[in-house]
Amino acid sequence: MLTTVASVFIFAQRKILVEIVPDVVRKTWKDWEVRVLILFSLFLQIILIWFGNRRKFKGNLKIRSTIWTAYLLADWVATVTLGVISQNTLDECKKSESEKLTDELMALWAPFLLIHLGGPDTITAYSLEDNELWLRHLVGLVIHSGLAVYVLLVAWPGSSYLIPCSLLILLSGLVKYAERTLSLRSANFEHLRNSMLTPPDAGPNYAKFMEEYTLKKMEGFFVKADEVKELPVITDHKYTAGRGQLISKAFDQFEIFKRLFVDLILSFQDRDASREYFRNLVENAENAATKAFDVIDIELSFAFDMFFTKAPVIFTAVCGILRLLTFCFTIVSMIAFWRLCESEKYHVADIVVTYLLHLVAIFLEFYAVHVLINSDWMDNWLSKRNKPRKGWISRCFHPSDKPRWSNSMAQYNLLQFCLEDKPARLYKIQEFFHMEDFLEKHRHRTYVDVSPDLKRLIFHRFNEFAEKHALAKKDEAALSSLVTRKGSFTIEENGCPQLNWTFEIDFDERILVWHIATDLCYYLNSEETKIRVESKHLSDYMLYLLVMCPFMLPMGIGMIRYRDTCAEARDFFKDKNLGNDKLKLFTNACEKIRNVNTEVLPRKVKGDRSKSVLFDACRLAKSLLAIEDGRKRWEIIFHEWVELAAYAAGHCRSNHHAQQLRKGGEFLTHIWLLMVHLGITDQFQISQGHARAKLIVK
Repeated sequence: MLTTVASVFIFAQRKILVEIVPDVVRKTWKDWEVRVLILFSLFLQIILIWFGNRRKFKGNLKIRSTIWTAYLLADWVATVTLGVISQNTLDECKKSESEKLTDELMALWAPFLLIHLGGPDTITAYSLEDNELWLRHLVGLVIHSGLAVYVLLVAWPGSSYLIPCSLLILLSGLVKYAERTLSLRSANFEHLRNSMLTPPDAGPNYAKFMEEYTLKKMEGFFVKADEVKELPVITDHKYTAGRGQLISKAFDQFEIFKRLFVDLILSFQDRDASREYFRNLVENAENAATKAFDVIDIELSFAFDMFFTKAPVIFTAVCGILRLLTFCFTIVSMIAFWRLCESEKYHVADIVVTYLLHLVAIFLEFYAVHVLINSDWMDNWLSKRNKPRKGWISRCFHPSDKPRWSNSMAQYNLLQFCLEDKPARLYKIQEFFHMEDFLEKHRHRTYVDVSPDLKRLIFHRFNEFAEKHALAKKDEAALSSLVTRKGSFTIEENGCPQLNWTFEIDFDERILVWHIATDLCYYLNSEETKIRVESKHLSDYMLYLLVMCPFMLPMGIGMIRYRDTCAEARDFFKDKNLGNDKLKLFTNACEKIRNVNTEVLPRKVKGDRSKSVLFDACRLAKSLLAIEDGRKRWEIIFHEWVELAAYAAGHCRSNHHAQQLRKGGEFLTHIWLLMVHLGITDQFQISQGHARAKLIVK
């Protein structure tokens, strides 16, 4: 009974809603529905191909939101349009002659929707999770292709020239859709991992060796097993200055180290080859740090293409031939329609839509070719065949300043967050949707460029560490200790026992303590040095990771400590007269914090309920400011931040590194890959290879 009443009520409500829309509006929408939807689908394709690749080097929220919206709508709009076209073709007997002619053109439009569902080359997946859904896209390929064929059969055009046009576009659409499905499958974690696995290795035949050993021993011989030393394989890893050679070398490195993204191990041959190349880079390149980071930029650019675009799939011989054929099919279809179409029979809007579909498809193909020619994949292909770019072709298709990532670091400062009041717009609405905390963090986030000075300082610090442990001591365990120890080498090297207490605290607590201490040293010491500025930038970047990207850091209670510290800082500043001068605001605030007597440990007074570290940081800052040599003080601070960044980079899961590539890239990912190239990682788990033994019989 209740079900019947509910059904009647819902039907009545629907009838009321339908009657609200006038008949004229409903009729107009019915006539123009397919045209509007297919033009909207076309518009979404233009957005995706134009902005899809830009997220590689532009991480701002506007571009990512635009791409995300277009990506979600594109498949939905194309699917709905295909469904509407198939529905419109059912009632042929009830339609007028003009409507039947429109259906003929719709039979040509339907295959174009397969091209749209195939998507542009610049974006196949918005995030890594989309690659895991490749099977869903395979099912979609079958269903949508079947629906397009169904439309062609039901609305089979009476005009003979439309038949080959429709079939040509149908073939192009099938190829495009198949390319996308194959790209998603290729970037799927399981498939990617399986494709990189080496054949199973049983190793030398131990049972057979020991059988022979036992037999000789039983015969009365003195038997000894002696290890045969393998001669190292000599390979050429010399640095070459040419741009094409640099990209080619980066691609070779990428082919080896892409295994890191799927959590596979590396061998000592990989380590030695990479380390040798970077050692030659230091010896022969004028600006070794810049060149080293250039190699890493190119590698991560290849990684972005592997995960989020069609580049690895279409840059094959088979797909290249198919791409040429589909382009020709579209051209032939348009020429045939232009020459043979009896335009007076059709509605003007239908003719315009058909031409637009052809023209935009051709334009997108041209643009895709331009992107392909402009890519590092093409440079690598040419370099492998000793065919460098020349003259105007190089200038037109490969600008020297082509960005590969955002080259920026986000900045987030605790004191700035506590001292600067940035009023929110539409706060009540934000509060209603529980977004006020999230948006407040974004209001206080800023960006700075990753400067050549910062790259140089980090590269030389890592290289110095690698040379010291790998060459002098031949100690690989010590080399990877930069990843396993959360920053302590600097303090030990400089003999600062007053800072040893920072070894014992958790990693997230250490970031907060050193962040506030760095700010105190920065504002209470005005000497202008590069290392001082870069220490501040690295400090603010690490706090940004703690607050905005905690998934990239080791697990902990960082957000609890951060919130408690902010609460204590705001409470502390509330009754302090810091003045109205914004230029002196931070200096005055830091002075007030430093003036607090910290002889008694904060935890003895406050207990452990509050996780605030404000005055623990004050203790650390006082110890640092007590170092009279300003240069030494900032070297300690900077090197400590480098070690903390190294620990964070080494403990961040590889899929999080890969995920950040679609947001313009994270500098932490570049630090991680640099460390791996220098051997500073625990993923080189094949340290010797196969042991070779021979029997010595006497």
